[in-house]
Amino acid sequence: MTATATAHALDVTQANFDSEVMQASMQQPVLIDFWAGWCAPCKQLKPILEKLASEYNGAFRLARIDSDQEMALAGMFGIRSLPTVVLIKDGQPVDGFMGAQPESGVRKFLDDHGIKPALGAPAAAEAEAAPAQPLESPGAALARLQAAVAAQPDQDELRLDLAVAQMRVGQAEAAAATLDSLPANLASDARARRLRGELDFAQALASAPALDELERRIAADPKDYAARDLRAVRRLLGGAEAAALEDWLALLAEARGWNDGQAKQRLVAAFALSDDAELVAQARRRMSSLLF
Repeated sequence: MTATATAHALDVTQANFDSEVMQASMQQPVLIDFWAGWCAPCKQLKPILEKLASEYNGAFRLARIDSDQEMALAGMFGIRSLPTVVLIKDGQPVDGFMGAQPESGVRKFLDDHGIKPALGAPAAAEAEAAPAQPLESPGAALARLQAAVAAQPDQDELRLDLAVAQMRVGQAEAAAATLDSLPANLASDARARRLRGELDFAQALASAPALDELERRIAADPKDYAARDLRAVRRLLGGAEAAALEDWLALLAEARGWNDGQAKQRLVAAFALSDDAELVAQARRRMSSLLF
């Protein structure tokens, strides 16, 4: 590990967990990497996390926890598989992922939470120096990616890009089929999770009654959780994102176990779709307070 990475990454134990993770997260996001020496995927993910910690230059802190040595900490977070990465903000766990991810997936995860390379970081300087590229139309992107996948059928990341492009042009069934064909490590990529959420919401919307009908059902029976869920779906896809999140948070508070925890699932999917980092951060904190 380089000296630069050392400035933004450290090993954490029970003794320094509170100061180096919980208290530190009040000032900057902390990414916890739960790993073990016997875990091969952990060894794949470790250099990626350390590289990004260095590149992001203090935009987040990387805390490495050896789960075999720190079983109490692993138990506190309910760690069941390795590697597991947990994001802590303002003293609260807000999101995470399991399994080795490609660098692009980790970057997307950080970006989804508003974590950008700090000013002065090498990547930021390169981005500022790079000339602006013309925007590619959704149709052109689809054609380009179809040709790329045909030429390189074993490149799984290209197929994920293709699934996203298919969704952008309205080919939902094709996008779902491409997404289903991905290997497990890419199926849990941040982009794949976002696309899966888009597909699930689109499917729910296709069978949802009109908004005024849902409002009548809810007025007649406030415990009509299905109507409340579908109202939130309509609000989310209709642009009323804050109202949709409020609906699912209220449903989570009142009926956490309804439909196998669907309110939590909807919230996580909605977070992946959102571009409003502050709104998502607030909702994540409230969701965490309801779950932990």
